[in-house]
This record gives sequence, structure tokens and C-alpha cells, in this order.
Amino acid sequence: MPDQSFGARLRALRQAAGLTMEQLAEASGVSARAISDMERGHSRAPQARTRAALAAALGAGADALAGDVPARTDGRPRTHDLPRAITDFVGRNDEIRRVRAHAATDGTGPAPVVVVHGQGGLGKTALALRAAGELAEAYPDGRFHVDLRGAESGPLPPGEALMRLLRALDVAPRRIAGDDDERAGQLRDALRDRRCLLVLDDAADEAQVRPLLPGDGRSLTLITSRRALAGLEGVLRLPLAPLAPHESAALLARIAGQAADPASAADVGTVAGLCGHLPLALRIAGTRLASRPAWTVGHLVARLADEDRRLAALTAGDTSVEAAFALSHAQVSHAGRALFRRLGHVPGPDFGLPIAALLTGDPGPDRDSGSGHALDRDSGPGRGPGRDAGPGGGTGRNADHDGGTERGDDLLNALDELEELGLLEPAGPDRYRFHDLIRLFARDRLRREESAGARAATEQAMSRRILETAIVAGRWFEPGYGAPPDGWTGLVPLPSQDDAAAWLQLEAENWLGALRVLAAAGDDQLVVDTAEAMHWYSDRTHYWTGWYEVFGLSRAAAARLPDRRQEVTHLNYLAWAAATCVHRTDEGARLAMEAHDVAVTLGDLREQAWALQYAAESWRRAGAPERSLDAVRRAVPLADAAGDHDSYVQLFQRIGVVLIDLGRYDEALESFRTTLRELGRRPVAPEPALGARTGAHTFAALALARAGRWPDALREAERALPLATEFGGNSLLSLAHLVRGRARNALGADGRDDLIRALEHMEISGYHKYEAEARAELSA
Repeated sequence: MPDQSFGARLRALRQAAGLTMEQLAEASGVSARAISDMERGHSRAPQARTRAALAAALGAGADALAGDVPARTDGRPRTHDLPRAITDFVGRNDEIRRVRAHAATDGTGPAPVVVVHGQGGLGKTALALRAAGELAEAYPDGRFHVDLRGAESGPLPPGEALMRLLRALDVAPRRIAGDDDERAGQLRDALRDRRCLLVLDDAADEAQVRPLLPGDGRSLTLITSRRALAGLEGVLRLPLAPLAPHESAALLARIAGQAADPASAADVGTVAGLCGHLPLALRIAGTRLASRPAWTVGHLVARLADEDRRLAALTAGDTSVEAAFALSHAQVSHAGRALFRRLGHVPGPDFGLPIAALLTGDPGPDRDSGSGHALDRDSGPGRGPGRDAGPGGGTGRNADHDGGTERGDDLLNALDELEELGLLEPAGPDRYRFHDLIRLFARDRLRREESAGARAATEQAMSRRILETAIVAGRWFEPGYGAPPDGWTGLVPLPSQDDAAAWLQLEAENWLGALRVLAAAGDDQLVVDTAEAMHWYSDRTHYWTGWYEVFGLSRAAAARLPDRRQEVTHLNYLAWAAATCVHRTDEGARLAMEAHDVAVTLGDLREQAWALQYAAESWRRAGAPERSLDAVRRAVPLADAAGDHDSYVQLFQRIGVVLIDLGRYDEALESFRTTLRELGRRPVAPEPALGARTGAHTFAALALARAGRWPDALREAERALPLATEFGGNSLLSLAHLVRGRARNALGADGRDDLIRALEHMEISGYHKYEAEARAELSA
């Protein structure tokens, strides 16, 4: 029964103080509406904090309004009580700051609403309760929590949620309307003059929460949901992301003492990474560690390292990461679930619509790739013109890039559904990625729901389609090819060399992953053909460490094929990648000389010349310039006799670079002039000709700078820059800008802009050889 004595005492004290309800409300921070309800006995006695605020405003003693607070004996759930907040909360400072700022209102407009959304396990409820606790003083009329069960099979009906909130606000059951719309109106009326905080936890959708929102006033509503609830207007949305690495480490340290040991910092970082910095996963991992005092953090690393068992290991009692994901997965449509599990085939960290489109529809038997990747090889195994014009036309089908077809619309709808439920994350326009643990969940669903044969067929068909496009993209840079042949269709249009380069860079992890799949499946010729098509493109991106794996796979595949000329070619490619991309110079030299010996056996002069060139580069990088110079000079007559004009002109450029290392600048300049003369005499293909011309002018500028001939160095750098821009090599661009910047400084001009641009291109390309020189010049 309502506490009549409390209301009577409150009224008497207010009147004795000569205060109106509005004046008492202003002095105490308790709303006039709440004070009115208390005095009339329409609400129960308030919490101790509210009683103390009223007593202080009335000038009464602390015990003036104490006592006579009846215990609740009706057995009804206290929906106004917030759940117990966690005591080891970490991070989310920016989100709480934004909640606090959004909550600051004068009460003259709509009451503020915040939607905290994201995938399962991100700690949405923990954040809402943390914010509610920090803002408690601002809401003296009550803080209420309702679990809406939105991720479960039976969400709480809005009418039932309204009933619970009205009863928590002490609206008598007999006065609560039977109609949901009327109940919503009663809730808005009850909250209009109060300062309450509502936590509407785990909302299913907009229709469930819209009736529960206050109208005007100072009450604050915090909604948590796996969905963004985009249909709600005028709300602050806070999308949660995984924790930062240092926050993950701090959370583990607060939960488990072993993780607080500075000596375990490296293992703690590994555990945090294996948990994907997901708060739920970190909490489970930390709890498992804390409950096993004999374990070190290293034990936990070992338990989580196996991808196939990681989700099972992230279970503690009745809490598991897999169960949290399964709640979202259960809400996805049949078509969305099929796409979700098949996206587990995608090898890279993210993907776009064309690759996703390969995984729609029913998995069927693997297609015969046929002429889609077969190549008619010429008499030489390597780098020159004369290849077949490209893969057979019509072997591929266009993905619905623009989503304009019915199939494209279905794909976009399924992807939007997965993103809305937090099972996919946006990674750019029409591009998506998995959280690491959700990727494992998708692959687990794939293993459970599709047969091994269907999985293999889908994965290999997807991989072949990706590599078909990769081959044509790579051939934009290869002499004798260029634009795709008429009638060719692929995953994406490739109308220009720039488009091809952009696709190869964007999808590098996906086409490399596809190469791994088909190497494991034994499709050796396709592996070799893909690497062959990438050879000239690799020169532009030679600081990507992935080339070592690409050419390692192609070398192994070529060794299993009957044509030994393919083997020696790809052995040479691997030698180049070992020395240039991963800086394993000893291995590079060994592989190059192994290729040289095989080429001698085969009588292949061209591959002998390339092998000596790659060995020379390895020795130069290893600090043996004299040995390098001897090898590259031995290669010159071999390339000439083989008629390999592309290699021949590059060799003089390489000789010049070694001569710069030896401090023989005049000889180096003569070698670069020889490169330029031979380009005018020999039928060098356009792409290698541009590369050789760009390199000759760029390194000539460097030689002049080393010789202190600054006016000549400036002129040569200015010749090199437009060529380097056209060629598109960031490493040569960085060097040309470096020389021009230094020359301008030496000649009394300002070279700062050039030096800054040099560093920018070094950062893009990963080419850091001259970085210290650029920074020293900038700081001089």
C-alpha cells in the first residue's frame, strides 16, 4: 500500500518551509511531478538518496524523512532495479563522454535517446550500465532496466514492457490501460515531469522500442541492440568496436593476476589478438586463467592458438562466444545464412560484391576451368612478348557489381542483413569484413552444414574465378599483352592499367589466398600461369613481401610439371623475391645460381642471363659490389645472344647502380647513357622501356648528386620525375624527389616540399633505403 505517512510528512515540511512544489523541485533536483505523486500517496517512498535531497532542500534534519518506508512484499520483479554492473570495466571513455553530452538537456524538447549497437560480445550492456551508474545523480526519480530479449526466439512484447515500466513507476495496476497505444501514452505522461533513466536492453527492432520512449522531458533512455535501429529518428547512435590493444591487456590484467605480470606482456598481447579484442572473449579467457592459478598466460595462448578449437575454448560456465554469435545467426534468413557460411571461404581479411557474388546460389560440382586459364606458351619460358592474347573469352560471368539485377539485389539484401545483425562489418563502399572470431564461427557453420565435397567444389571454383581475373589484371603490365581481349568477362571490368593495379592491390590477400587453395589442390599449371602473369607487375610493387610466397608456390608447382624451362624461370623469380622482397640475400644468390646451373644444362641463354642478374642483385644487397659487378657484366653478352632486349637494357642500368655503390660516378653515368642509347636501337617492349628509361634518369640524378654536381643533378631529377609519375613506381618517385630536394637546398632554393614528398612515397612503397638521408636533409 502507498506510504501515506511519508507523503503527509513531506507536505507538512514543504508548507512549513513556505515552498511551492516547483520551488522544492528546483532546490532538490527532484521533479515537481514526482513530489506531487509522493504527497498524494500515488507513489511509493523514494530511495534514500532522493529522501536526503528533499530533506536538505527543506532545511530539515537527515532523519526527517527517514523511516516508514514499507518493504515490498507483493513478489513482483523490481524492474526499476538496474542489474549488477561489472567492477572491472575498461575503456569506452569516448562513448561515455558522448552519452553524457547527449543527456545534457533543458527538458524543453524530446527526451534524449542513445542507441548502443554492435555485434554480440562487444559489451553493449556493460557500457549502458556503466553510463547509468556514472549519471545516477542526474536522475533522482529512478533508474529502470528492462530486458527486451531481442536476440532470443521470443522477444518481450512491447505491451508487457510497458506494463513493467508503468508498475515500476508505481502506476497502480488497475489504472494501467489494456491497449498498448494507451499504455505508451501513460508512460510518456508519467515521465514528462520526472528525471528518470531507462535502460532498454537487447532491443529486437524499432517496433519493439518505439512505444517505450519518453516524449518531451529530461529523462534519458539507453537502448542496446545488435541492430542499428536505423528507423528511430533523433537519437544518438554509438556503434561499438572491439577494444584497443592496451584496453584488452588492461581488462585481462584486472580479471587474472597472471596477466598483470609485466613479464607476460607479450603473451597477454597474443591472447588479446586471438580474442579479437572482443570484450566477451577477453572476459571468458581471463576468467579461465583466473580460475586456474597453475596456468601461465602461455598456457592460455596454447589453448587458443588452434583456430578449429578456439571458439570451444572461449567458454566459461554458461557463457560462450559461440552462443553469443548463434543468437544473431538465428535471426538471419535462410539465404543470408547460406551466404554467411560460404563467405567463410573468402581467404582475405575483406571482400567486395564481386567475390561475394561467387558464393551465392547452390554449391554444385566444380566447373571445368578449361581455357579460362590455360596458356599457349611460346618457345621461351619467361618475360618477353609473343604470348597468346589471353584466356579464352566467355569462360567467366560478370558479377553483379552494381546490384542492378534481381540477383544483385538479393545479394545486397543478404549482405545488409548480415551487417545489420553485426555478423559482418563495413570495410568501405560495398566492401565487408568479418571480425576474426565471427569468421571462425562462419567456417564452423560451413563445416557443419555442407559436405566436404560441396565445400571443396565451392572453394576451388571461387579460387579459379579470382585467379582468372588476376591473370588478366597482371597481363596489363606484361609485354605482348596489355588490355583484356575482346569479349573477355571477369569479376570486375579492367578497362585500364590503373584499374588493374588498383584491383590487384585491393584484392592481394584474396588472390594470394586463391593461389594457396589451388596449389594445395594440385592445379600446378594455373599456379604457374598466375605467377607468370604477375612478373612485370611485381616490379612495381617489389617491396610487398607476398611475392616471396607467390613465387615460392609457382616454383614448387613448376617443378612438378614436365617443362623444365618453366621450372628455371620460376626459380629465378623466387631468387628475385628472396633478395628484394624479404631481404634474404644469401638465399637469393643460392637460388639464382641454382637456376643458372639448370639453365646451362638446358642451353637456355636467356635464363642464364636473368639468373646472373638476380645473383648480382643479391650480392649487391649483401654488401659485395665487386662480385655483383662481375656477375652482371657476365650476363650482358648472354642476354644479347639470346635476343632478350628487355633484359639487355636493364643490365646496363644495374651496372650503373653497382658503380654508384662503388663510388665510380662517371662510369655509372656512362652506363646509364648506354641504357638510353640501346633503348633507341632495340625493339624493347613499351612497359620495360618506360621502366628502363625512368630508372636510367633517376639513378643518373643520384650519381650526379653523389658527385656533388648539383645543377646537373637537378636537371636530371626533373627529367626523371614525369617519367616516374607515368611509370607509377613509388620507389623511383621517392628517389627523384629526394635528389631534387637535396639539389634545391644545395643551390640555395627550398627543397622541403620535395623531401616531404619523397618520404611520403617511401612510406607508400615500403622503400626505406634513403629514408635516413631524407630526414637528415629535412632537419639540417
